[in-house]
Amino acid sequence: MGCSLQMLLPLLLLSLLSAHLGSCQHYLPHYRLRPSPSDHLPVPGLHEDPDPEYDPREQDLVERTLRKKLGSNFDPNFMSISAPAQLNLSHTQLELRVHGPMPNEIKKLDLSETPYGKRVKVGKKARRKFLQWLWTYTHCPVVYAWKDLGVRFWPRYIKEANCFNERSCSFPEGMFCKPVKSITKTFLRWYCQGFLRQKYCTWIPVQYPIISECKCSC
Repeated sequence: MGCSLQMLLPLLLLSLLSAHLGSCQHYLPHYRLRPSPSDHLPVPGLHEDPDPEYDPREQDLVERTLRKKLGSNFDPNFMSISAPAQLNLSHTQLELRVHGPMPNEIKKLDLSETPYGKRVKVGKKARRKFLQWLWTYTHCPVVYAWKDLGVRFWPRYIKEANCFNERSCSFPEGMFCKPVKSITKTFLRWYCQGFLRQKYCTWIPVQYPIISECKCSC
């Protein structure tokens, strides 16, 4: 029995240690360092260690120094150092971006012929108005809203995009607006290695994907 306990004790300690590390992994300083590559946009919120010891200090947030470090990657159209006035807009007040020419699949629709071969007479004015209505109905605008990334990103605020999805974009209904293209913006991320007095922290560049185009699809 003594021999069996001697063999089991190290295994038990190893098991307990593994369980402890597993439960603490969520709070490691490097956990979720940057947005992970994903087909699901916009990027979900990152899980951060709540310990303020891993926050940048006042001397680490000197705007002139950080602007120099970010260089030409600073894009005021998509990032802001201070809280934007429109940060807490309601959904109905958000900026809608409708852009681009009418798609060829709509522009070239032959409204004079039905799938059953029956001809229908449609005037130029009526055709133009119907195609414009169809384009507007099926168009998927990009909806922008400012998001607070927290003190460990610089600039702290990002203009994030979503696909307008309050209703179906097809007729008959059934299809919805989904992301088809994205762009990336470079931010600075406060990154700490080690623990307590042994830790070393610095700003590193990370890329953040932003939806740039949406399309009506299944």
